[in-house]
Amino acid sequence: MARLAASSKIQDGYTDALPASRALYERARRLFPDAVTHDNRRMQPFPLYVDRADGAYKWDVDGNRYVDYWMGHGALLLGHNPRHVSDAVREQALRGTHYGACHAKEVEWGEWVCRLVPSAERVRFTASGTEATHMAVRLARAFTGKRHVVKFAGHFHGWHEGLEIGVRPPYEAEPEAGQLPEVVDLVSVLPPNDILAVRARLAKGDVAAVIIEPTGGHFGSVPTPGSFITALREETRRAGALLIFDEVVTGFRVAPGGAQARLGVTPDLTTLAKILCGGLPGGACVGREDVMSYLATKSSPEENRRAKIAHAGTFNANPLSAVAGVAMLALVADGQAIRFVNQQAAKLRHGMNEILARETVAWKIYGEHSDWKIFFGAGAPPRDGSDQSVEDVDWRRLDAKNAEQSRALRQALILHGVDFNGARALVGTCHTDEIIGETLAAFEAAIRDMKEEGLA
Repeated sequence: MARLAASSKIQDGYTDALPASRALYERARRLFPDAVTHDNRRMQPFPLYVDRADGAYKWDVDGNRYVDYWMGHGALLLGHNPRHVSDAVREQALRGTHYGACHAKEVEWGEWVCRLVPSAERVRFTASGTEATHMAVRLARAFTGKRHVVKFAGHFHGWHEGLEIGVRPPYEAEPEAGQLPEVVDLVSVLPPNDILAVRARLAKGDVAAVIIEPTGGHFGSVPTPGSFITALREETRRAGALLIFDEVVTGFRVAPGGAQARLGVTPDLTTLAKILCGGLPGGACVGREDVMSYLATKSSPEENRRAKIAHAGTFNANPLSAVAGVAMLALVADGQAIRFVNQQAAKLRHGMNEILARETVAWKIYGEHSDWKIFFGAGAPPRDGSDQSVEDVDWRRLDAKNAEQSRALRQALILHGVDFNGARALVGTCHTDEIIGETLAAFEAAIRDMKEEGLA
């Protein structure tokens, strides 16, 4: 596999082009561990610092403009600053940012969620997706009286204790730094898409819940067949375990009702964030009324101790997030925006594979919905733009991070005016045909840069 040298033409060009980003990085090194506030924003020799964004574009602190495919880590289906959402947030900011009280917009927001998401009989808002998955697991344990949780290798459910295991190679259910072995021991990490392994683990009778990203780990980097999801629903129901869909990314993106609506499979609990909040912070756990009732206050102190999960949170259903969420969900409810971004993403995948085929680069671009992902270990170039299937590839190869090639490609694309996270990208309604053309031209130039240095 090609490896990025400590110094290269691409990296040197990146360094020379971004002096203001480099200066901010030097300041950040004295403040933050790793000099960043999110692990995925770390990059050698220093990360990109953004000053502003609008539509499909963002501008860095050096004044360079980029077509953006981070899309707010997946929160921005409509691109940066969609007018209807930004106007709602601006108006609310003038009315107050935090009431310390219930308010009308949280009710309207909850109504939209229940209207769109099949599993949402009741809703509880949180401040993040990680908090939502934490709540879902606790609800499952309270409701079933069981302790064990099953997750799948490579699937990410937030950074909290117990679920932030088995996400990266070697995919073991082993404690990471600071995690309690007693908690980790209550989680099984199974290979993705292996229903026999699920059945065998459920047969022990101690599983409270199975949690899964329903399109596959990291928004389908390792795709999950719909048949597996259907079988998983049957197996969990038979075993008396709850099924949790982590739809933090897929919610309101795969379909207005999320992956569950598209697949026709209704879980017991669902976790949401990102698009839910229109680009602002927040999350939610939704699900069956009888399960969610463990958040409700009971009639006596004794019953509360036995069957009430305490849940506070200073920023739960914050008014700014609520108005942004209402505005966003109203815009995506008819599915038109989702159909459009799926169409634009398909054009990008096809065009990128055409370039890889023409340049004889042994990678493959794949995806299914409003995204594109890079399989660096394809072994041979795609035959043409339609050659996108990865269904016969071992899941470990698909989930491989290829850190050095990812970084080199991201930096090469930055030098040609496009930014993404190095391995996968998300598409918004802002990515018009003109912008797709701009992206493909940048991708072709970046591929030639990579080939010139022996990196592709």
